[in-house]
Amino acid sequence: MKFFKQLYVQVLLATALGILLGIVAPETATAMKPLGDAFIKLIKMIIAPVIFCTVATGIAHMSDLKKFGRVGGKTLIYFEVISTFALILGLLVGNLVRPGDGFNIDVAALDPAIAAQYAKTAESMAFTDHLMRIIPDTFFGAFAGGDLLQVLFLAILTGFACTMLGEFGNQVGHWLDNASKVFFALIRIIVWAAPIGAFGAMAFTVGRFGSASLLQLGSLVLTFYVTAALFVVFVLGAMARYTGFSIFKFMSYIKEELLIVFGTSSSEPVLPQLMIKLQQLGASRSVVGLVIPSGYSFNLDGTNIYMTLAMLFLAQATNIELSFYQQATILGVAMLTSKGASGVTGAGFVTLAATLTIIPDIPIVALAVLVGVDRFMSTCRALTNAIGNGVAALVVAHWEGELDHVQLRRALEQGPEVTAATQPRPAPAHMPAQ
Repeated sequence: MKFFKQLYVQVLLATALGILLGIVAPETATAMKPLGDAFIKLIKMIIAPVIFCTVATGIAHMSDLKKFGRVGGKTLIYFEVISTFALILGLLVGNLVRPGDGFNIDVAALDPAIAAQYAKTAESMAFTDHLMRIIPDTFFGAFAGGDLLQVLFLAILTGFACTMLGEFGNQVGHWLDNASKVFFALIRIIVWAAPIGAFGAMAFTVGRFGSASLLQLGSLVLTFYVTAALFVVFVLGAMARYTGFSIFKFMSYIKEELLIVFGTSSSEPVLPQLMIKLQQLGASRSVVGLVIPSGYSFNLDGTNIYMTLAMLFLAQATNIELSFYQQATILGVAMLTSKGASGVTGAGFVTLAATLTIIPDIPIVALAVLVGVDRFMSTCRALTNAIGNGVAALVVAHWEGELDHVQLRRALEQGPEVTAATQPRPAPAHMPAQ
């Protein structure tokens, strides 16, 4: 019975039941959608204050502000390099496997209304719009809207302000630290509803879209999953080995979070728990607090693979041959449009639409082909994004000398403890104060 008390086991069983209900009773399964939506809303309700308190506290307690700039610079460089690898991998696999060959889709026969709704959303995703969206209309508006980039922006400003206020700033930092403990306690309560959320989300997905659409575009879905797996094993695996740990042991350590991502098709519900796990692995609080929130907007590895692979698929399926120059243009544009889209519902699909509106070579109406399977592919995008951001935090912490390798090896060997979801592990004594 102790086995069934494990959260990841409950999530796995609930996901399986959701799939079964979707196959046996599609209409009933579709009605389960509010269960998944409610769980995601509960988590999103907590994410903004957790990010604000964690990041602001970390900066407030930094004695050297140059450290913040150094950590931020290394983080952005890592994000850009790894994201570019992901985009290039999608292009390489798309050209080698050519999953769209043989579809011979007549663009004129597609319903333009299906793609129009995504194109309309994508029109507001120009690069300047991304930059302007970082600044909230009001201080509390960022928390009300739940935009992580805006919350991160406010947290950084608040942290800097605290460092300028001397002892009073330290007191504010301690107050924010105590407040974060309350929010993490709320997370411990909410996370036990994960099996219900996973059941509702998976039941809706299978019941609404069924297996027919998955089989129809199975070549693309299978190619995407295999490509993402190769990226995780070889690219992220290489970064993990460089840092001193096994990517497989790391994924085993965060298996509960990955199962929640699998069930809900979103990486946001596990953001707070992932931050806790990374601190328990020995990464400093300040590094985790900066890398993870920013990674959810700037380090979307799964989304990057999907974008270039899906664009080549649409070109091949509509019998459009893209030259090397055209593909290079797609790569360059995707490097910009893939940033900062996490706050948009269906971010991967909308980001793809945004890229297609800039590149006229592939008709945007072709997006209608992917609507039926996007929910299945969003699961893989979210899983890859979550793993990628976890690895990024450990790599940057290693670069900064703020990763306890002894604790990292011990934790990965022993696995997450029963009390893993209680509170972040304090930094070792030999580390800089957070």
